[in-house]
Amino acid sequence: MKIAGIGLRKAATIESLRSALTKVDSTGVSAIATPIDKADFSAIQTLAHELGLNIIGVESGDLIAQTTATQSERVQNLRGTGSVAEAAALAGAGKNARLLIPRVVSDDRMATCAIAEGNEN
Repeated sequence: MKIAGIGLRKAATIESLRSALTKVDSTGVSAIATPIDKADFSAIQTLAHELGLNIIGVESGDLIAQTTATQSERVQNLRGTGSVAEAAALAGAGKNARLLIPRVVSDDRMATCAIAEGNEN
């Protein structure tokens, strides 16, 4: 199972999310994972609806528990992880998940996306 992890700022738009998603190979993605406090944001909801995907809301502790390839000092200070997109993708893909595509940033720098693969949710 492939999961698209999405990180986003409050001001991110659907265009921000589309920009980040188009920079990765999202073929075969089965769900979108994002921090639980962002799962109800309009842009995430719209993207999931457009793609026919479920949203996995990831708890803060599950984000922090992931080892990410990317290390943003700003994100580490805010969220306790080096990359929200990578951590969300890994957590959403389940135990023994592996990162397929590290974090990419949208053109407007308001959203990030990463892809992980795992055997369970």
